[in-house]
Formats: sequence, C-alpha cells, structure tokens
Amino acid sequence: MKNIFKSTLLLFCSVCMFVACSDDLDHNPTLVMPSSFTLNTPAYAQAQTDLATSTVLPFTWSQPNYGGFPVAAQYQMQFSLTNSFKTSVAEALADETGQTVADYVMLDQIYNSCKGDVDAALLAKGLEQIAGWKESEVPSSVKIYARLASDYANDTIYSNVVEFNAIPYYVELKDAAPIIWYLVGDCIADGSWGNSSVTKDLIPLFPIAGEEYDKATGTGKISYTGYFPAGGQFKLVQTPGDWNTQMNYTNVTDAALVDDLDGDNHNIGIKTAGYYTVTVDTKANSISIEAYTNDVKKFSTVGLPGGHNGWDATSAMTALETFASAENHVWVTTLDLDADNEMKFAADGDWAVNWGATDFPFGTGVQDGSNIPVTAGSYTVVFNDITGQYMFIANE
Repeated sequence: MKNIFKSTLLLFCSVCMFVACSDDLDHNPTLVMPSSFTLNTPAYAQAQTDLATSTVLPFTWSQPNYGGFPVAAQYQMQFSLTNSFKTSVAEALADETGQTVADYVMLDQIYNSCKGDVDAALLAKGLEQIAGWKESEVPSSVKIYARLASDYANDTIYSNVVEFNAIPYYVELKDAAPIIWYLVGDCIADGSWGNSSVTKDLIPLFPIAGEEYDKATGTGKISYTGYFPAGGQFKLVQTPGDWNTQMNYTNVTDAALVDDLDGDNHNIGIKTAGYYTVTVDTKANSISIEAYTNDVKKFSTVGLPGGHNGWDATSAMTALETFASAENHVWVTTLDLDADNEMKFAADGDWAVNWGATDFPFGTGVQDGSNIPVTAGSYTVVFNDITGQYMFIANE
C-alpha cells in the first residue's frame, strides 16, 4: 500500500513539473526583430524653434517591440531637409572625389533610453553640412524631418519620420581635428603614471606631416619620437585623467622591440635603450614601434620667440621629460594671446637652430622655416626638437 501511494505521488509530481515547465515555456519571451517603432512628434513641432538661442531639443519614443524580450538598444537621431535618408554626411565626407551629396545627417549623440535631448548646436552644424548655405543665404525658417535609428545585435531599424519647424543659422564648417592620444608611464614625462596633465606627466603624440585624417572623425596616424630607457614601461590613454579608454601591449602590431612587462595591465616595455618612434593608427587602434636611426642633437633650452614677447629667443619653454635617466627632447609652455600673432621655436637662446612652418594649430617645423601664424586664444604648446613636430592645444 505504501509503495502504491509513493508511486502515485511521484507520478503526480512529475505531471505537475511537466505542466509547470510547459507553462514557463509558453510565457518566456522570444526575440523578434521588429521592422519599425514610434518616434513621437515633439510638442514644439509647429513653433519656430530658434537653434541659435536653444540649448537642446527634447525627443521621446516608444521602445521597439522585440517580442517582449528585454534588450539594451542604442538610439541615434537622423535629420533631413528633404525627407530623404539615402546618403549620410559621413558617407559624403568619405568620398574623396567630392561627388557624393548628403541628404541627411546622423548626430554622434547616443541614447540608451526612450528619450533624449538633441544638442541644438550639433543640429545646426548638421543642417549646414547638408545644405551648404552661404552665410548670406541661410533661410529664415526650414522644415526639418527627423527619424530615429535603433541598433541592436548588429541590426538597425528606423522609426517613423516626424516634422518640426526651426530657424537655422550659419555655421562655419571645419574638418574634424586629428584625434590625439597621450603616452603615460615610468619613462614618460615625470614618470609618475599620473595621467593628469600635458605639462607634467603626459606626452601627446603629434599629427604627422602629409598624413591624411578622416574629415568626419579625425582618425589617422599620429607619432612620437624620443629616448626610452631599457625596461621603461608605458601605455597610451585617449583622455587625460581617464583610464577607461587606453591602448597597450595588446595593440602592438610588431613586438620585436618590446615586451609585455605586466600581465594584468599589459604595459609596453622597451627591450633596449635608445631612440624610438611610436606610431598609433587611431582608426585601427594599433601601435607600431620602430627604432629611430637619424642623428639626434641635444639642446639645453628651447624657446618660443614671437611678436608676443618681442621675438626674445631666450624665453625658455619647460622640459617635459624629467623622469629618472630622462633625455629630454619635448618642451612645453602655456600661451595666452589677446590677438593673432606669429612665432617660431628656437634652441639654446639664439637663432642658429630654429624651426618654423605655415601650419597651425599643429605642424612640423623645419630649419629657418616660416613664422607660425597663431590665432588669438589660450594654448598649451608642445614641441619635439627631434622631429620638429608641434601642437598648440587649445585650453578649455
């Protein structure tokens, strides 16, 4: 009797478990890729939103229905003046022939929820990139068409299109500046691994003369040439003070001259003391390191003479490489100009060795080159006396 009761109970539990599992399967969400979703028409759609006096334009939307499956989609806004979304500004800029014409712009701002504020200045710039208005031809009002792109699992879907009215303004368009990365380590600047300041513990890599940089993104190759001691360790960061975005030994394409000296942090370690050129491809996120074999001169000082200081060649910049056993070839100073000016770099307090060029805010100076034209503003100026590369980094 006991055995019959146990068998009946076991059968009953098995049936219950089967029903429960079947019931769970019926209610578990299944990922479905939707074809579209809803962007809400903003409340200000009929008003004339003045982009010059506005800070942001808020938008809201419904989450795409992925079959009830919870997803972390990313959203980006797209804008057109013709309700055509065939060719983006990025695609037009990538065409070196200049024949591709953009009919919409996708802003760089990324949203992770169902609402977002569009930067009015970025929108104004995007409209200028589409229309190419001359300063005297900007219309008093335009109708703007907006839609939203949702990206998830390498699949992109688009919302409906909404319309709103706005007052645009002229924006002087410029190519994106080259992306700059910074060296940090025990053989860089003061050797403290401080990652905070170009005037103390970081050295920027310089744009390279003749190198072409992506007009939209600023990606391309940048480089630094200097002296590295044996066993010196370093890596690269993109933003001073931020360790989240970095490159290290794992990004090195040819490791013949370096070691991975830290298995956790993958610091790049120099095998043999000497002069090296570190080149970074910011598009591929790759690092190449080559021995520098040209003759290297050593200078006691480098100055920045110009109209701002009466062309005083004795006004010395500060040596940036001060780590133990350092051989300095990088010089730094701060500069505040109330008006446009011209200047050069000069070594050892006189004009026997001097560097100049016509490029600003970065370039490569050559012996007895032209005066560098510098626009009024506040800058951190960095100069490499091995290569003649220089940068005027705008202070915020």
